[in-house]
Amino acid sequence: MDCPCRSGREFEECCAPIIAGEIPAPSPEALMRSRYTAFCRDEMDYLQNSLVEENRAEFKAEDVRRWNKDTDWLNLEILETATDGDTGMVLFRVSFRHKGGTQSLTERSRFVRRDGRWYYLEGEYETETVRHESPKVGRNDPCPCGSGKKFKKCCG
Repeated sequence: MDCPCRSGREFEECCAPIIAGEIPAPSPEALMRSRYTAFCRDEMDYLQNSLVEENRAEFKAEDVRRWNKDTDWLNLEILETATDGDTGMVLFRVSFRHKGGTQSLTERSRFVRRDGRWYYLEGEYETETVRHESPKVGRNDPCPCGSGKKFKKCCG
C-alpha cells in the first residue's frame, strides 16, 4: 500500500516504522510526512507524542479525533524544507474534504531536535488573498447556474 504522505514509497517502509516508534524521524520533512499520515490513520497518540513536551498538554486528542472523523485527507505537498543544526522548517500544503467541502491549508511548521529526535514545535498558517474573476452576483439576479431562479433561491 502506498504511503498516504505521497512519498512514493510503501507505507511499511516509509511512515509506519516512525509512527510505531521503531525508528525516529530522520528529518523535519520525515516527521511532517509521518504526522500527516497519522492524521490520515487517526493515530492520536503519535500526534501527541511527536509534539515538543511543553506543548503536549495543549493537545486534546478527543477534540482532534472528533474533527478528524469527518475529514478525508486528499493530498500533502511539501513546498520547502530547511534544516539548521537542531532546528528545522517545513512549508507544506494539505488538501482535505471536511463535511463535504474541499479545503486547502498551507502551513510553515517549525521543528526542533532534542536528544536525537525531531519534534513538532509550532506552525503558522499562510493565508492567500482570494480574488473573484467574475463579477459579483446579486441576491435578486438570475442564478448563474442557469436554473432560471433568483440567485438567493438557488445557489446563493
